[in-house]
Amino acid sequence: MNSYSYLLDLAIILLCTKLLGLATRKVQMPQVVGALLAGLLLGPAVAGVLTETSFIHEVAEIGVIVLMFCAGLETDIQELKASGKASFIIALCGVLVPLAGGFGLAYFFNRPDMIASDAAASVFLQNIFIGIILTATSVSITVETLKEMGKLKTRSGNAILGAAIIDDILGIIALTVVTSMADPSVHIGVVMLKIVGFFIFSAVAGFIFYKVYKAWTEGASRGLHRHVIIAFVFCLLMAYTAEQYFGVADITGAFIAGLIISNTERSVFIQTKFDTLSYMLLSPVFFASIGLKVVLPKMNGLIVAFALLLMLVAVLTKIIGCGLGAKVCGYKPYQCKRIGVGMISRGEVALIVASKGTAVGLMSSAFLGPVVIMVVFTTIITPVLLKIIFKKGPDLPVAKEKEVSSYYEGASILRGEEK
Repeated sequence: MNSYSYLLDLAIILLCTKLLGLATRKVQMPQVVGALLAGLLLGPAVAGVLTETSFIHEVAEIGVIVLMFCAGLETDIQELKASGKASFIIALCGVLVPLAGGFGLAYFFNRPDMIASDAAASVFLQNIFIGIILTATSVSITVETLKEMGKLKTRSGNAILGAAIIDDILGIIALTVVTSMADPSVHIGVVMLKIVGFFIFSAVAGFIFYKVYKAWTEGASRGLHRHVIIAFVFCLLMAYTAEQYFGVADITGAFIAGLIISNTERSVFIQTKFDTLSYMLLSPVFFASIGLKVVLPKMNGLIVAFALLLMLVAVLTKIIGCGLGAKVCGYKPYQCKRIGVGMISRGEVALIVASKGTAVGLMSSAFLGPVVIMVVFTTIITPVLLKIIFKKGPDLPVAKEKEVSSYYEGASILRGEEK
């Protein structure tokens, strides 16, 4: 019987994420908040009904890959090109300001008379590492929220997507630099070559696939299921290649795959098919799995104070850093706020970075609890703040805004979403 327990786990996750999603929608919050809360309530941190099994982990991984693939499909590539320089500046500010904020906070608390550390690395590297954790951005939460609101194709949405992808690259570089100082087996030069190599590979492989796929799909009078399957194969291969051979996040490979296919005539048809798959199974499992990862250790007063300040610094540094970068690039004040808020969520990215740091002696086990709390808080607060901040100011001409919204309304009907 135990071998079939995954079926019960899936049933519980799908039911609870949907019920809590509807509950959060009733109070004017995105349904993704309900899915995150469902995982948190079901997991070890609260009820302990479910734990993250290898099956749930792997389904969740496919879920985030499909989510980012769909984000690439829906991205306006011309707008993304136009915002390329701006995205880099936003991402750079969104890395430097949180890095400084995290370092400053750790510098104050990470000392024997405050919070004693059991990490092997020097105190300076430990403090820098706390800052690196804060540089992470989990764009998947923002993407799902913007999709739900029909705002992914806005100028702010494109800037957030572009900045988040670059943020991942800068975060990898920063993590590698600090890890190489603590672990001699890691070489920054090799990592940089791999990153450059991945984008060269993506350009060449993407161009070849685009030409072949475009000619093949346009030869048919309508969209066919085989077009969707080959698109998915390309997405999975790009995700696998990025992670396995170049050390770049698999979601980056998936996003680029979606971006390449977005230029073909069948992109909307493909999107609607993936929308159903994501909505029915993959997205609920992914968002619930984030909550299932959370295990809260016992904490004293100083650790609690550090956790509260870490949450505050995590939110403010992304809003200030990314907002400042957007302002420098000529975005309007309301767009700067949207971009800053859209980059707050740390999600599973920060948890992965934290576990890596603990393994190589860059972070004390005492700080793991506050990091987990910060991740949970930023993951839940981001969609709530996005809902609020997007109510202020337009982001596209009214006609275009209606066109985008009607597309998502139609997509919601196709996947049977409740009003």
